[in-house]
Amino acid sequence: QLQLVESGGGLVQSGGSLNVSCAASKGTLDYYAIGWFRQAPGKEREGLSCISDTGFSTIYADSVKGRFTMSRDNAKNTVYLQMSSLKPEDTAVYYCAAILGYNYCSGIPGEYDYWGQGTQVTVSS
Repeated sequence: QLQLVESGGGLVQSGGSLNVSCAASKGTLDYYAIGWFRQAPGKEREGLSCISDTGFSTIYADSVKGRFTMSRDNAKNTVYLQMSSLKPEDTAVYYCAAILGYNYCSGIPGEYDYWGQGTQVTVSS
């Protein structure tokens, strides 16, 4: 059983930066790929990025490529999402999720086994 907790969301001005984290409050992130997703009101959940269990592979959606960077520290049982050049359209609840698999990543929410509760990111214009 794995429990994920996101933190670090908040309010930032357009063009600013914000870092969010995903920690395992129960269980270990080892052997799990971690994905970051977001959901804005009235919109579907959108896959943003994923990092494999080894950290060797990372993928990004076109909407955040070059602006967001994902990393993981398995010793700290934590995954990070560094966000820069933020835009008002980045406003959403950000979720992390875990999928069990060796060197595998996915941008499909339905493939993930565990989810955090989400953290709000608001970008003001």
